Amino acid sequence: MEGFVNFIQAFLDLGATVILPVAIFILGMIFGQKPGKAFRSGLTIGIAFVGIFLVVDLLVHNLGPAAQGMVDRLGVELNVIDIGWPASSSIAWASIVAAFIIPLGLMVNVIMLATKTTKTMNVDIWNFWHYTFTAAMVYTITNQVVLALLAAVLFQIVCLKIADWTAPMIGEFYDLPGVSIATGSTISYAPGIFLVKGLQRIPGVKKWNVDPETIEKRFGILGESMFIGLVLGATIGFLAGYSIGDVIEIGIAMAAVMVLMPRMVKILMEGLMPVSESAREWLNKRFGDREIYIGLDAAVALGHPSVISTALILVPITVFMAVVLPGNALLPFGDLATIPFIVAFIVGAARGNIVHSVIVGTIMIAISLYIATDVAPIFTQMAIDSNFNIPEGAGLISSIDQGGNMINYIIVKLFALFS
Repeated sequence: MEGFVNFIQAFLDLGATVILPVAIFILGMIFGQKPGKAFRSGLTIGIAFVGIFLVVDLLVHNLGPAAQGMVDRLGVELNVIDIGWPASSSIAWASIVAAFIIPLGLMVNVIMLATKTTKTMNVDIWNFWHYTFTAAMVYTITNQVVLALLAAVLFQIVCLKIADWTAPMIGEFYDLPGVSIATGSTISYAPGIFLVKGLQRIPGVKKWNVDPETIEKRFGILGESMFIGLVLGATIGFLAGYSIGDVIEIGIAMAAVMVLMPRMVKILMEGLMPVSESAREWLNKRFGDREIYIGLDAAVALGHPSVISTALILVPITVFMAVVLPGNALLPFGDLATIPFIVAFIVGAARGNIVHSVIVGTIMIAISLYIATDVAPIFTQMAIDSNFNIPEGAGLISSIDQGGNMINYIIVKLFALFS
């Protein structure tokens, strides 16, 4: 068992840029593609994700220090530290139940495809860590492996069903036909879709429409996505108390994110479309005319300028809410750069309307802060059990991403009844 666990961990350590190309190549071969064509699709997707994660790193390395600067200026003292998704995933994969999650997750997905209870073939194996996290949290409170694995399966089923439901919106608004998003952090914010629909029925409020296209029409070249990124990035730098030079630097970095991300997503689709078409042909021959979606990382939705614009506006709002919300104990930091991932469904439902997206995003993040605060003791115990080094000066740890995940929270509370 130890050897199998080490093998799984070594495979996961390769990261999404290796795991996804391998998965796509294998799928291409299964669906009857020639080896050369399948290899080209996998390699193209690998290259695209290298580019996407380079741009994400640019976002993270600029937003992280800026967020810390805003927190320092406000003199915030909260006793639960947001350690971010990278550390959260490490804690999850170090759990005693982690070795079972990937084979179990693949089996569940295959069964659901065969029984037509899902249309999503989720190749985003790296993000199975969200299922692992739920399992690890349930194991922490119940000390029962079977219950932990059942919790992971339940979380996966919810993710796949929501991915099916939102796939038409992903295809239409983000121009990603045949793609669905089953990433756990994004799925948690799916209830925001209903809030968007409610907001767009309120007289007056429904007319508050600001999107990149409207801005560009009104302001011309100054309304292009790169200039929006420049202004929003510079504003964050100013709020963080940066010098003029650093304000300009973060502004240019955010402008680069706005320009580069859509181009990386375009390369991704170039590699994905042949596999998607082969999958449909293969399934149609065996099961009749059937729609199938390829489940990918939520990073594919970051190419739309409304997503980045909404996220950049929500960064200072999140820091401010952490200070003023009564009962919140989470100090947001590590997952502030994850906000673009968690608002993807909200922005899509709002059709790119930045005003509506920010309003709903604010409500959903406020809920996440409270959830992350509530699960902090369990989260911290998980970290201790995984021999994770707690940040110095932190009483407890949690995260906005999975610690504040609404679906995870409901499942954990349900299984807590068996503890």
